[in-house]
Amino acid sequence: MDKVRIGQTGFDASKLAYGCMRIAGTWNPNDIDANKREAAHQAILAAYEAGYTLFDHADIYCAGACEALYGEVLDQVPAMRRECLIATKCGIRWQGDPNPDAPHRYDFSKEHILWSCEQSLRRLRVETIDIYQLHRPDVLMDPDEVAEAFLKLHASGKVRAFGVSNFPPSMVSALQSSLPFPLVVNQVEIHPGRLDCFVDGTLDQCLEMGITPLAWSPVGGGLFAEGGAVRPDDPRREGLEKLLAELDRLAQKHGVTRTEATLAWLMRHPSQIVPIVGSTKPERIRQAAKAAEIEVSREDWYRVYVAARMRPLP
Repeated sequence: MDKVRIGQTGFDASKLAYGCMRIAGTWNPNDIDANKREAAHQAILAAYEAGYTLFDHADIYCAGACEALYGEVLDQVPAMRRECLIATKCGIRWQGDPNPDAPHRYDFSKEHILWSCEQSLRRLRVETIDIYQLHRPDVLMDPDEVAEAFLKLHASGKVRAFGVSNFPPSMVSALQSSLPFPLVVNQVEIHPGRLDCFVDGTLDQCLEMGITPLAWSPVGGGLFAEGGAVRPDDPRREGLEKLLAELDRLAQKHGVTRTEATLAWLMRHPSQIVPIVGSTKPERIRQAAKAAEIEVSREDWYRVYVAARMRPLP
């Protein structure tokens, strides 16, 4: 698979990333049995063998078990650590953490960032995380305090580069102003049913600052994947069905599935969007990798975009 440069860093990654959020097959780590563990290993290996070199994690995915499952595969296949980039996230704290009366919240305190990183390093069985991200915007974020944590992690060799996830442009700018090195990624929801990033300044800022956008849920939770269908009670049913028809036309033109056409449509943007593929089925993981070979014309891109807007361009 061809490579893209990740932000203003000295390393490249595959044009698609593999998301490890669902590899455990459950959100309860106590439910992971031998079959689920083997299925997770096979999904990770399928992605690696298909050419994915950027693997996306977060400390909350199955309460850290997804990171641990990936660490098990790294032990089995040491070459993966040399050839792949590990990205993970911190900052979300669930209700009851650490005390029963604690609310669900976001926490970008220096103490929590440093502690979270240590836990992820242990679960992943690595000495360095390649890209460490803040998961959801903390309204109480103090950019200077975050910068202190990032500087300490970078100086100690525990993190190579930093990024954010789900951040609006204003918060990216606020945090960047306190950092001596560039943020390299912003992981946001982008797909034909979620066009916000194209018009709210997010992708413009990525172009301006050399930030790589990572697209989570790039096929809209399966709606824009092969076999996805509109719910009969969806109020946007007519518009969505026209959008699916346009994606199917694009897929047919290139001889691929709707999934690959949707991913290729995202990658056509000049900000070099890196879609995060989240399937746990090896055959679909391998199939999705073919999207990196598709070149979508400007005309075809706009056909999908106009259908996704559900109204004509001005």
